Amino acid sequence: MQEVDQLSAQDALVALMVVVSAADETIRTAELVKIQALINHLPVFADYNDTRMTAMAQAVFGLLEQEDGLDTLFNRVRGALPERLRETAYALACDVAASDGGLAQTELRMLQEIRHELDIDRLHAAAIERGARARHMT
Repeated sequence: MQEVDQLSAQDALVALMVVVSAADETIRTAELVKIQALINHLPVFADYNDTRMTAMAQAVFGLLEQEDGLDTLFNRVRGALPERLRETAYALACDVAASDGGLAQTELRMLQEIRHELDIDRLHAAAIERGARARHMT
């Protein structure tokens, strides 16, 4: 789990996208494509080595197999993520969750947990969620 011990802010963003994708125990192609597209196009990832995404995903999966792995992950994400990127992190998680056209109950619970762990205001969270829904409407 050394990969997760030293998270950069970008690693933390990727970890949250991966964890919301894995929440329903099925990582869909649309979710992986969305994560890769976000990494390729958003300014926050301008200097991110996108090959690190695979290592981060494996580290997240490893943590999720541990008894307190999710708590450990959230502690490390909070430590690596500056306050100014917390709403960004939640928006990215919402985009990944919405990318496959539906939200499973487990994904909704994971988003709620991320919102709580990152201390995202309810009103701001609702606006972020509505934006994600609008972007992924068919």
